[in-house]
Amino acid sequence: MKLGLRQLKLVFAISLVSPCITLVQAQSVKSEILTSRIFNAPPPPDDINAPGNRVGGGKRGCESMDKQLATSKKKQLTALVPVYQLPNAELVFGLTTTSHPTFWFYIPDDVTTVSAEFVLQNEAGETIYQSPVSLSGTPGVVSFSLPSTASSLEIGKRYHWYFNTYCNLQQSPVFVNGWIKRVEQNPIFKSQLETATPKQRVALYATNGIWYDSLTASAELRRLDQKRTDWAAMLQAVGLNNIASEPIVNCCQ
Repeated sequence: MKLGLRQLKLVFAISLVSPCITLVQAQSVKSEILTSRIFNAPPPPDDINAPGNRVGGGKRGCESMDKQLATSKKKQLTALVPVYQLPNAELVFGLTTTSHPTFWFYIPDDVTTVSAEFVLQNEAGETIYQSPVSLSGTPGVVSFSLPSTASSLEIGKRYHWYFNTYCNLQQSPVFVNGWIKRVEQNPIFKSQLETATPKQRVALYATNGIWYDSLTASAELRRLDQKRTDWAAMLQAVGLNNIASEPIVNCCQ
């Protein structure tokens, strides 16, 4: 079952979640949880001063690209993350349970970049990780995993990430940016994951609002079987229908 944007906004109004994951249904209805495809989006934090930007381009970026985007309906650089519509901005935000999560982006076919980079900052705005990213030159969805050599994300902490692409090193980058927060697995949730099949893991993460982990798990299923619909359902649930059919390309590892 797909979750429309109107329904998704209603889900955003739910009261704040605790630092630990709370299963939305009891253990006795585990089978129902495992067959759900709906992404149960957690409510957004209300104290983030730099909301984010899910789609690249706009006021900043390569001059030639901005002119193209102003008159083009082609897909743009996009972060594959839920977006919350705030009164004066949009908040790009998702949860993870892992210390070194994987981030996902769509690279359009009309972007010729000199270079790209991934930047991770703590809540104080201090850069704790920064790395150049080698794009393959092939359009599609790419992933960037925080390497084991980087500092682990702390449970309960929020981090601000940036994915910058440069058309010309003398100009400002075209970029997307957003937030990620690491939360703790409670014992029941952890036990369910340990015995779940790959398909069930996608549903467990999605039902509990763990975006980054659920999308990564669904990508793994898609790599094994291109006919699977888990990946498309996840993206459609957060309004990324136009990206759902795009190929996943090797990059950025």
